[in-house]
Amino acid sequence: MFDTLITGGMVVNASGQLPADIGILDGRVAALLAPGEPAMARGFINASGKKVLPGLVDAHVHLREPGMTQKEDFESGTHAAALGGVTTILDMPTDDPWTATAQQLSAKMASAAGRLNVDVGFQAVVSKNCDRLDDLLALSPVSLELFTADVPVDYRFDSLDAVTEMLRRLVGTGAVIGVSPGDQSILEGAGVRERSVGVPAFLASRPPLAEAGGIARAVLAAAETGARVHVRQINSRLGVETWRRLQSMADVTVETTPQNLFFTSEDYETEGARLKGSPPFRGRDDVAALRLAVSEGLITIMATDHAPHSPAEKSAVYGSFADIPGGMPGLQTLLSVMLDLVAEEVLGLPDLVRICAYNPAHRFGLGRSKGSIAVGRDADILIVDMDGSVVITNTEQASRAAYSPYHGRRTAGRLTDVFLRGARIVKDGTLITPSRGQVVRGAT
Repeated sequence: MFDTLITGGMVVNASGQLPADIGILDGRVAALLAPGEPAMARGFINASGKKVLPGLVDAHVHLREPGMTQKEDFESGTHAAALGGVTTILDMPTDDPWTATAQQLSAKMASAAGRLNVDVGFQAVVSKNCDRLDDLLALSPVSLELFTADVPVDYRFDSLDAVTEMLRRLVGTGAVIGVSPGDQSILEGAGVRERSVGVPAFLASRPPLAEAGGIARAVLAAAETGARVHVRQINSRLGVETWRRLQSMADVTVETTPQNLFFTSEDYETEGARLKGSPPFRGRDDVAALRLAVSEGLITIMATDHAPHSPAEKSAVYGSFADIPGGMPGLQTLLSVMLDLVAEEVLGLPDLVRICAYNPAHRFGLGRSKGSIAVGRDADILIVDMDGSVVITNTEQASRAAYSPYHGRRTAGRLTDVFLRGARIVKDGTLITPSRGQVVRGAT
């Protein structure tokens, strides 16, 4: 006797598609049955003619709590995630204060309890003062984040030597180390050279060369130390080609974001502050190179870098373009825009599952419970009507940012149902079962 039986759907995993009925018991997938195979259940969900995907795992999210809840908080951010088919969030540590100690991570986990609409794993930052690293790791953060540029000096490792020495210290822990590929020397040099306060100065301060150098530094340091490294958001042709040539040297993965496949630096002319983030959007050739890399399977993970700011913060007047708070929302639209890429044949549905669910779950220590529809895994499940479509609008966004960079875009496919550990939490675009999320922990 199953709690729920989802019948008639086409199950999509990273390995391919299979018609199957899904038996759910005690929050987990208990069986994958041949279509129509007799089975008893307390409840039935008819998914005939629809695709059934595992819940997405977003490995790069800023929920903004503690300290910046005017931008987002646990409730609003996870509400947006649920509506967008993201059932697991990996939250970055750059809040106020930054999540750098066991005490800070423990307090963050405690504050989140009972307030989450989807599951959340927390990431911690590596600082130059990490004397109590064992205490921090005992709480099983899903990653440790190492920054190389554009952050406060206590968290900045701005040379190859500094990155390598810290990775050498961390390699024995088994943790995945997220590395953001910037170059502080270029950032500072561009600031000295450029007198303009507009978009060109911002682009010059974060050129593709800085990204490519940061990728090379991260891969070489990982190769030297044996550390497990994940390179954060890349978006340039030079960065992609650097990654292509060096990826096999070490245990390293890489991510990009959907917005990098849809927008270019030309869009700053019309959208301005709403699209301002880091790295900045590049040229058309860069977008083409990135799309090709996604098609080829060269990009390991697709994440949103969901980084909302309040409408007042984004609309305020600033002295320069670089001063505008960087980041934009993306959780609620992740599945929709990825389905558009499927419709455009940039990738297939199994590829979508691979880079948005399977790979992030396995890379960050959640593969035993997340990322696939398989016996024993959490029943985090999406039902998608591929014959439908949706129009993304600002008014429907649950994030406190209150807008989407994709406003007005009609996307292929319509998400009809979202299940979190067997409970239906979203039905036809409405959160019907709130606060079902839990704090999840990584496994090395």
